[in-house]
Order: sequence, then C-alpha cells, then structure tokens
Amino acid sequence: MSRPYFETVKSFADVPISEDGVDTTSFLEASDGLVLLFDLLGSGVFAFVQSDIRGNIEECIYHRLFNSCEYLFLNSFFQGVRTRYQSASSGSSTLENLVRSETSEGHRHGTGCLVRLTRGLTFLCKALQHMQTEPSLELHACFKRSYDEVLRHHHTFVVRSLAFVAVRAAPHRRDFYARIAQGGSEEKLDIELSKWLAGLDVIVKRLKAFIEEGGYGKV
Repeated sequence: MSRPYFETVKSFADVPISEDGVDTTSFLEASDGLVLLFDLLGSGVFAFVQSDIRGNIEECIYHRLFNSCEYLFLNSFFQGVRTRYQSASSGSSTLENLVRSETSEGHRHGTGCLVRLTRGLTFLCKALQHMQTEPSLELHACFKRSYDEVLRHHHTFVVRSLAFVAVRAAPHRRDFYARIAQGGSEEKLDIELSKWLAGLDVIVKRLKAFIEEGGYGKV
C-alpha cells in the first residue's frame, strides 16, 4: 500500500531558514505540494485558492479575483517567484535576497507575486489552524473567519461576494480529513498537519514582517 500523499509531500516544517532568510527552492517545493494536496478534494474544491497560489509561483498573466482586487480587470504580466529565481538564482537563494535583488534592479515583479503568495498562504494557514483548534467548527466557518482576518480588507464588495460563495463550497471537515488521509490514520494526519502548519506559520509571519517593515508591500 502506498503512503498517503500528505506523508510524501514537502513539509513547510522542513524548509530551511538561515540568517539570510527562507530557502527559496524548498519553499517553492512545499508550496507546490500544498497546491497538489487540494487536488485530493476533487471537483475543483478550493480551485480559486490553487489558481492564485500557482499563478504567483509561476510566470503568469495576472487576472485573478482571489487575492488582489486591484488586478481583477487587468491582464498584467508578472514574473512569478519561481521564474524570478530561475532567471537570477545567484541573488535569489532566499526569498528575502530575491526581493533585495529585484529592488536593486529597479523592479518588483517577483516581489509583488511573493506578497500575494504570502497573503494566500497566510489565509490557508489560519483557516486550517482554526480547524485544528476548534474541532466543532465546520470547515467553511474556519475559512470564512480566516478570510475576514486576512483577505477581506483587500477586496471590493463584488470580490467579497464571490469569495463568500467559494468559501461556502468547502467540504465538511470529516470529508476533508478522510480525503487527505487517503485511508491512512487520521490521528497521524492531525499530528503531521500540526507540524506542517507550525512551520508555515513561522514562514508567513517572518515574510510578512520582512515585506511590511521593508516597505515592499502589504500582506
């Protein structure tokens, strides 16, 4: 029997953090794993989250609704975090150095995507933390609370309405655990999820402080 996907995916708890910052390649690998993890829910559940995160990782034409209302009706080119890393790897070994390197060149394409990626990951992190700390709370309520905390103030009324509909489509928490566990131990999943979220929490808080204190954007 193959191991559940959650046991094979790169954990944010294993992403190295040094004095120079968060390791870029490991962070991107963990982010990729997160996007694919939600595929297990099927039927396009959380597709709006996956699309936004994937777009900010890769090179994209940005016209999404989820994370940044100021780009809702634009088709603007952005160099995603991975694309920036691949084009300037020597100066982008950590996410912080990637931002500094771009700033020295007079543009912030990858930086803008990192800001939105951090915002999206913070949203997911808080939602799943609510799910773990409040066992009686259904998943849609966890995501609604997280949305209000992280994303709501970035959005127009129209985007908020669309996001509310998407959040309401979240599966029941028992179905979420069953699909992610893939027949494995849900207790073990919960333990590993706690470690994974703790690692992600450290990273997004660090990035938020770096981005906002450095004047690179608002998470």
